[in-house]
Amino acid sequence: MATFRDLLTAAKAEITEVTPEVAASHIEAGHLVLDVREPDEHAEGALVGAIHIPRGHLEAQIENRIVDKALPVVVYCAGGVRSAFAAQTMQQLGYTAVESMEGGFGRWKDEGRPWRQPASLTAEQQHRYKRHLLLPEVGTEGQQQLLNAKVLMLGAGGLGSPAALYLAAAGVGTIGIVDMDDVDASNLQRQILHNIDRVGDRKVDSAKKTLTMLNPDVNVVTYDTRLSAENILDIIDGYDVIVDGADNFPSRYVLNDASVKLGIPVVHGSIFRFEGMVSVFHPKQGPTYRDMVPEPPPAELAPSCAEAGVLGVLPGIIGSIQALETIKVILGLGEPLIGRILSVDTTEMEFRVFNLRPDPANPVTWDNRDRIQVRDLDGLCAPWVDDH
Repeated sequence: MATFRDLLTAAKAEITEVTPEVAASHIEAGHLVLDVREPDEHAEGALVGAIHIPRGHLEAQIENRIVDKALPVVVYCAGGVRSAFAAQTMQQLGYTAVESMEGGFGRWKDEGRPWRQPASLTAEQQHRYKRHLLLPEVGTEGQQQLLNAKVLMLGAGGLGSPAALYLAAAGVGTIGIVDMDDVDASNLQRQILHNIDRVGDRKVDSAKKTLTMLNPDVNVVTYDTRLSAENILDIIDGYDVIVDGADNFPSRYVLNDASVKLGIPVVHGSIFRFEGMVSVFHPKQGPTYRDMVPEPPPAELAPSCAEAGVLGVLPGIIGSIQALETIKVILGLGEPLIGRILSVDTTEMEFRVFNLRPDPANPVTWDNRDRIQVRDLDGLCAPWVDDH
């Protein structure tokens, strides 16, 4: 009957072991790093960028976490034993470029190599965000990024309602809300942050009640004011992303110019009757609102939802996509709609994507940020009210 020592010797005979020095060079060259220690060990310190799967869960989780079995992987544990067995198991599962680090994390630290304290969540947060933590693209690190993020909602109306609800549920740590309106019974057909008991209340107050009851992790900051050139730079400064749910052109241009000046990405959404669109205007990475609409149209050609109507479900679709794009920007996940416009026609249920390129004649750019003067465009459309 084989002993533990026999099994370990057999495992090491089948795998490749490398010293921390060699492992460091491989990691620098782009090899993945896999930590197979227990959660309490991992929480005390880990290699930078390590994927964490406890040894006992390796067989069940590895193929979902590292899909390409040809990618080179450096596996480590505390002292080099569990990583040897893990490397053997991965080879049996078809991974072709796995190596175990001799001496494990203990030797790595003793040699003075870089490591970090991993992001950690409370037990309640681990339970609340469990479905996020199961996603390799999010995990504990990504959830901590969301909890540290600050998102400003321009409006608590039709678009702001679903966007704010999903961002709060996702654990975005700070959500600012700008709105200067009261809750009206006519809002309730689409503005799902509010309810009949709050008719007559200020929208920012109603929104804060809903969001804090949904997730106590979220700090809701309210701005019960009309957004203008005078206050916009002070309001948006310090936010990571802005979700644009404005309902008129003056607000959009003021927001565009201020966000470009400060380099803050804007997740834009707009709706009209049965159609909507979403785009991400990132001043440092792609075109912005003025590249899409260089000049505002006359007021008579830009009716609001209050004048033209809107199907109540439509802002739920567009606002939810805005929330998704916001999370992608925060996490650096996938390909946000930077330089692209997603158009939705709900009557035909058609989704189309159009490319958007920078306008060479547009002077409001990140490179020209020091020369940007944020000015109000009053008189071109109705005063700013988020009443989608």
